[in-house]
Amino acid sequence: MLMVDALYFRNTQLLLHKMAFNNEEEKTEDYLFKIVLIGDSAVGKSNLLARFARDEFYPNSKSTIGVEFQTQKMEINGKEVKAQIWDTAGQERFRAVTSAYYRGAVGALLVYDISRRQTFDSIGRWLNELHTHSDMNVVTILVGNKSDLKDAREVPTTEGKALAEAQGLFFMETSALDSSNVVAAFQTVVKEIYNILSRKVMMSQELKKDDASWIENGKTVVLQQEGNQSAEGETKKGCCSK
Repeated sequence: MLMVDALYFRNTQLLLHKMAFNNEEEKTEDYLFKIVLIGDSAVGKSNLLARFARDEFYPNSKSTIGVEFQTQKMEINGKEVKAQIWDTAGQERFRAVTSAYYRGAVGALLVYDISRRQTFDSIGRWLNELHTHSDMNVVTILVGNKSDLKDAREVPTTEGKALAEAQGLFFMETSALDSSNVVAAFQTVVKEIYNILSRKVMMSQELKKDDASWIENGKTVVLQQEGNQSAEGETKKGCCSK
């Protein structure tokens, strides 16, 4: 088992848990990403999590008190990824308690109820809270839940899309009741986090290779503040300004 490495995910420290199991031919790595479910009370956050994690739905589920979480495994590009999904209470009186649980989150599902306009109007407040307690660049998807309530719809799909585009978010409408797009919504966030992290790891590896190449070849790089120029293999001595 490898030691846990601390990586930076867009200026925020991301804990990347690596557990390597070695045999003669293969190595498997596990990644653990913290994702939060946020939004007003009774928009269906707990049922979205129940449908995704256990393929269950509770028509008479009660409001979440405090915070609950589930861990769900996924496979991306042959790697096993674990999404630790935190279901935060939407009630006003619990928000101060749950604010600490935003820390370390690298993904978020921001949920509203398409049949309740006020839950959509709260999106801006939830985004502000997310950005206050976590990194500004948390991968976020705006989720219009309860898409099965077609006759009771108060928020048009086009309005949800427009808000998501304006805020730079992914967007999807879901139904925890009939399972529509539930898995896809979670996978969208997890895959984007994985892709960003993979790009950062590749960039880091390339930089290490470049550094090793410079050392091997005995080259010196002199960085100049103006003009962004560099000189290879040269050391200037006795330079001064008058």
